[in-house]
Amino acid sequence: MHLFYTPDIVVKKELPEEEAAHCVRVLRLSQGDEILLTDGFGCFYKAEITNISGKRCLFEVKECVPQAPLWTGHLHIAMAPTKNMDRTEWFAEKATEIGLDELTFLNCRFSERKVIKTERIEKILVSAMKQSLKARKPILNEMTDFDRFISYERKGQKFIAHCYEGEKPLLKNVLNPGEDALVLIGPEGDFSREEVEKAIAFGFRSVSLGKSRLRTETAALAACHILNLTNQIE
Repeated sequence: MHLFYTPDIVVKKELPEEEAAHCVRVLRLSQGDEILLTDGFGCFYKAEITNISGKRCLFEVKECVPQAPLWTGHLHIAMAPTKNMDRTEWFAEKATEIGLDELTFLNCRFSERKVIKTERIEKILVSAMKQSLKARKPILNEMTDFDRFISYERKGQKFIAHCYEGEKPLLKNVLNPGEDALVLIGPEGDFSREEVEKAIAFGFRSVSLGKSRLRTETAALAACHILNLTNQIE
């Protein structure tokens, strides 16, 4: 059964324009066909197409099926976007497939990209959510200055991954399953020493992702995978 993203399903029983076009023009579904919908907030909806008119596709919900949690805790990656947007988009897609709850872009001292348009990233998250058959779309935040971001009060574990020498246990060895977790990933030039010190002062713990030197998007995906695997519900 085909899965479609319908964020306004509670108030509007009609597929969004892009989803309707895919449903009618590409898949050539018609009135009476069954479809599967998700609003991105944790539920699947079994529905039936009731009317197709021009670019519009109306449906009737037959059943709401909440998706059981796939992992515990709130998993959050905050990363400096790469200069090459293809790499950031690749990360957003793969991280959604693996599973995370929130993605924030950081403006750091050595960031090569200071501005990011989240509209395209949002579409990538939706596509990856549908492809991986998830009913919950990650929260996507706009670019946030590093200093302001680390000052926010939040519960759970807070980590910063960087390349400087010092006591840095492996993330996988200090992560507590079931707790909310946030990992900061810096730009290609890494966080500045001052940024690392500020983060530690705000309660972040320095961690390592392994002995290999990783690109920003690879490090972010490695952190995401560690968070997800540690918190998987069997």
